[in-house]
Amino acid sequence: MDTWRLLLTPPARGAWNMAVDEAILESVGRGASLPTLRLYAWQPPCLSLGYAQPFSDVDRPRLQERGWDMVRRPTGGRAILHSDELTYAVVAPPDEPRLAGTLLESYNRLAQALLAAMQLLGLPVEIQEHAALPAAQNTNPVCFEVPSTYEITVGGKKLVGSAQARRKEGLLQHGSLPLSGDLRRITQALSFPDEAARARAAERLLARAATVEAVLGRPVSWEAAAQAFMAAFCDTLALNLEPQDLTSAEKARVEELVKDKYAHPKWTERVTGLKVEGLP
Repeated sequence: MDTWRLLLTPPARGAWNMAVDEAILESVGRGASLPTLRLYAWQPPCLSLGYAQPFSDVDRPRLQERGWDMVRRPTGGRAILHSDELTYAVVAPPDEPRLAGTLLESYNRLAQALLAAMQLLGLPVEIQEHAALPAAQNTNPVCFEVPSTYEITVGGKKLVGSAQARRKEGLLQHGSLPLSGDLRRITQALSFPDEAARARAAERLLARAATVEAVLGRPVSWEAAAQAFMAAFCDTLALNLEPQDLTSAEKARVEELVKDKYAHPKWTERVTGLKVEGLP
């Protein structure tokens, strides 16, 4: 059994959360930090866009009216409203054997750990073996409406949304487990041609995605969900998890990334329609 680092970070703003994930990836890639499982939350609620998602999908006035934050993720996929959820991040170097192979192969191995975590919480989950819709045909702005291959579903509804990025430094996969709340809220911060289309999207989302509380009929705390994640990752991936903090170098890098990238409009608004502007 190998040892990975366990990071439990307090609820934070979207730019800080994404900067932490990237700073860890860089540190792990240099061999300065162990492979890491990070569990975290968001405060205030934050709308996150996928790496290449058009910024025009966002209805900024509505977002601001609700006091919600916004950030662009370093991973792909579609928009997620992070609120009342547990978010996980797995960061590992390129030579980590548990995540070797193709993107889908590593995604599937991590899906087994996620599946075990959901089962520990008493959820009757299964793994989506094949994407319901090819990515090229999925133009819906909402991540949780359509499950991808190897994502976790319950009763045909998407429960855990995940995305993975691979760089020379290694692999970053993060994802969201909605614990409670009204999943339809995200449609209030996205652009639609009219209010009828917004209402249809909200009802479609409720029919195709679920929260832990909605499935179990009772609330599950962030702490209880975190314990299930830790136990499942240890057992499924044959790991020891060692609780640690961010290193001083990682903390310094986080501050740089917040200022220069994740809180900067050149990053957040860099994809306008089909044209890519600003940072690569």
